[in-house]
Order: sequence, then C-alpha cells, then structure tokens
Amino acid sequence: MNLSFFDQFSSPYLLGIPLILLSLLFPALLFPSPGNRWVSNRLSTIQLWLLHLITKQLMIPLNKNGHKWALMLTSLMTMLLTINLLGLLPYTFTPTTQLSMNMALAFPLWLATLLTGLRNKPSASLAHLLPEGTPTPLIPALILIETTSLLIRPLALGVRLTANLTAGHLLIQLISTASIALMPILPTVSILTMVILLLLTILEVAVAMIQAYVFVLLLSLYLQENI
Repeated sequence: MNLSFFDQFSSPYLLGIPLILLSLLFPALLFPSPGNRWVSNRLSTIQLWLLHLITKQLMIPLNKNGHKWALMLTSLMTMLLTINLLGLLPYTFTPTTQLSMNMALAFPLWLATLLTGLRNKPSASLAHLLPEGTPTPLIPALILIETTSLLIRPLALGVRLTANLTAGHLLIQLISTASIALMPILPTVSILTMVILLLLTILEVAVAMIQAYVFVLLLSLYLQENI
C-alpha cells in the first residue's frame, strides 16, 4: 500500500511510449493564439495582463542588459506555473515532480548565466569567490566554500521544486485516503479531515505558484550577479 502512494510520480505510458512529453506540451494548448485585434476576448485580456505582471516582477532585479532574457524567463515562469497548477487536478501527472526534468531545466540555465558572466566580466565573476578583506589564512578555505556553494546552485533549484511539489502531493493523497477510510467508521472525524484537505489544497495552489516564481526569480538573481 505504501508503494501505491508513489505511483502518481511515475511517468505514464501508452503502448510503451512515455507520455511525459505530451504532458509538457499540453499546457501550451490552454493559451489562446494571438489574433489580428489587440484585444479579442476576456481570456486574452487576462492572459496579457498576467504575462505583463510576470515580466514586470522578473525584470525588477535586472538591469538593461538582463532584459534580453525577458522572453525566456517569462516563458519558463508561465510553463512552470501552468504545469504545477494542472498537476493538482485529479488523475493528472505533474512533470515537475521529476528531479530529472527540474535538473534539466536548472543546470543549463544556471550554466548559461555563469558563462555569460565569465565572458563579459571574468574578473567580477571570479571576485565573488573571495569576499573583500578576507584574512590571508582563510583565503583557501573561503574559495573552496564559495566554489561549492556556486556549484550546488542548480542542484538546490531542482531539489527545492521537486521536494515541495512531491511533499504536497503526498500529503493530499494521504489525507484524502484517511478521509475515505474513516467515513464508515467515524463520520465526524472524516468530515473534519475533509476540511483539512480543502485547506491543504488551497495551500498547495499557493505553493505551486510560489515555487514556480521562486525558481525563475533565483535564476534572474544569478543572472544579475553575472551581468
């Protein structure tokens, strides 16, 4: 029974073909394609307002050189936000609960920010490894510590997103299973459990949005350090 709780995190297959790619492409179908008119309907208006708000929030910590990344960061934020929210629906698969996918997003983008800094400002990028005014005996240790903290950034990005979403999904499944099991035995306790489940679901909606925002915001902060 314990193993069945983790079945929701396994990639679905159809005729031996993994459907994770389909689950990644499906959220794009929910966004209407742009038409010839500036504003076509209410859905397009909400979409444009949301994209404008996301872009504005992500570009605040960046200078003008970092605005070239606006399209990619906004697209990444929209994709993560949509996938996380759709994953809360019943009988759906959440690709962002897979550490492999999150690392595949985090590592190349982190490496791109690092290489951008080494190409444009190599001295300033390397200067982050050694704080100013460090005593001479502590220089080797601090360089090692700062290098380690720099290298684990993509791992922290991927693990943070995976752990938060996985924990939320497991809690929802555990509480819902307990609520169903208690219904014929203790109806009052079962109803209280359902209330807790409702509150937890609302919390998970907030966590899904916050984690998508934190993932992209940290990438923008890493980018700001290197430009």
